[in-house]
Formats: sequence, structure tokens, C-alpha cells
Amino acid sequence: MISMKSLLLSLLLLAGILPAAAQFEQGTRYVSTSLTSLSMNYSSKDGFRIGLNAMGGYFLYDDLLVHGTLAFDHYARSADRFTIGAGVRHYFSRNGVSLGAGVEYTHRSPNLNDLRIPVELGYTFYLNHYIAIEPAIVYKASLNDFSDGSEIGCRLGLGFYF
Repeated sequence: MISMKSLLLSLLLLAGILPAAAQFEQGTRYVSTSLTSLSMNYSSKDGFRIGLNAMGGYFLYDDLLVHGTLAFDHYARSADRFTIGAGVRHYFSRNGVSLGAGVEYTHRSPNLNDLRIPVELGYTFYLNHYIAIEPAIVYKASLNDFSDGSEIGCRLGLGFYF
């Protein structure tokens, strides 16, 4: 069985070896779905988590994506969380490596609301001209409760460029 550490190391090595297709031009539209099941909260009270994200965006300039995000996270030991957000992502040297940041609002029942600043480091690995696998490492800093609300995790997405 391949460990997550080995998989991430392999993907990072591929990022340095394989060039990505040049899909990061101005005017390109972007849609993505992703699974976020690996997360580590600073507190362990939430238990296991699995999440689904949907993202849509547009390249305002070459290598600069502006996007909106909707997310749902299911927790084993606490209330589910809904998230809406917006952000930007910059692709470096058209090799697929990207750095993104944004702002997001999260809601958990009963009336637990939070504003967070997500920062991500990712890679775009093209399967063909329009479809890509997009692994990323994400850190989300909570502005409401830094110690219990901030988290770091991994995301594996499937992106469509058209």
C-alpha cells in the first residue's frame, strides 16, 4: 500500500520534471471538483473529516486565476460545515506549480461562524488538453479562533480548462 507521504513526494518530483500544458492564458475558464479527506486540526475533538469542494474561475491575465469556491465538510464527531469563498491563484512559469490565497466564510451548526484565510501550494498535472489532476497542500488560518479553527490539509482535485 502506498503511503500518502510517498504519493505526495512522487507528485512533487513530477512537478519538477514534467512541464504542464499551456492552459493558463487570459480568457480561459476553469471548473474543478475536489476531495479533501486528509486534514489535521489543531484540536482533535472533530475526529475524521471528509469534504467535497467545487470551484469555478476565470483567467483575468495569463497565469492569474480568479475563482469562487463552495465546500461541504462532514465530521464524525461534530456538526457539518458549509463554506463559501473567493480567491486568486498564480501559476509560475507555466510549469503547473501554483500558489493561491483567498478568503472564505464558514458556517457550522449551531451558529458557529468563521472567517478564514486559505493559502495553498499546488500542481497541475494534465491528462489531456482540457483535464488535469490537481493535488495541493492547503493551510487555512482562522480569524475567529486561531488555535481551534485553523487547519492544514491535502486536497486532490480534478480540473477542467476550457
